[in-house]
Amino acid sequence: MIAYIDGKLTLKDATHVIIETGGLGYQIRISLNTYSSIHEGERCKLHTYLHIKEDAHTLFGFQELSEKKIFLHLISISGVGPTTAMMVLSSLGPKEIEQAIINEDVNTIQSVKGIGGKTAQRIILELKDKIKKDSLGSDKHSVSANPYNTLRNEALSALVTLGIAKNMAEKSIDSILKKEGNNISLEQLIKMALKTA
Repeated sequence: MIAYIDGKLTLKDATHVIIETGGLGYQIRISLNTYSSIHEGERCKLHTYLHIKEDAHTLFGFQELSEKKIFLHLISISGVGPTTAMMVLSSLGPKEIEQAIINEDVNTIQSVKGIGGKTAQRIILELKDKIKKDSLGSDKHSVSANPYNTLRNEALSALVTLGIAKNMAEKSIDSILKKEGNNISLEQLIKMALKTA
């Protein structure tokens, strides 16, 4: 899997770009959203997804990781392929798509060429919880300038990686932080949480 490509943007088209890196030119399909935020001749980094079919290997590129996440969510739905997902991302920005899914706005999603009523409803039904979870996670990270939130998020991430269920880890961390306050180190917090989770 190619996670990203970083190099010189040698060709920019509304549907694809060519990025040269290490003497190779990678042709990458892009959305209009990405198209409007990159500039030909400059260094460019795109987060990529490699789609493999019997007759083709196609790279899809996204300037923002959030756009790639939405793309991956969309193609996980039966009946929505990479081309349709790119059409959605070219018609609506990542935030618009998230809002339409969370607010169950079938008309907005259906306004995209190639998306019918049933597909729009399936997108909402299958992605609503995932998108809500993602946006809650990004809200937590946006407040992480607060040392309390950083400590909590780092401890939670460590505990989940160690195999503790997220809801158990959150309860444990929150109760320890309530008792101990912010004077506890990350290591102490994790050790104490492992005993109580």
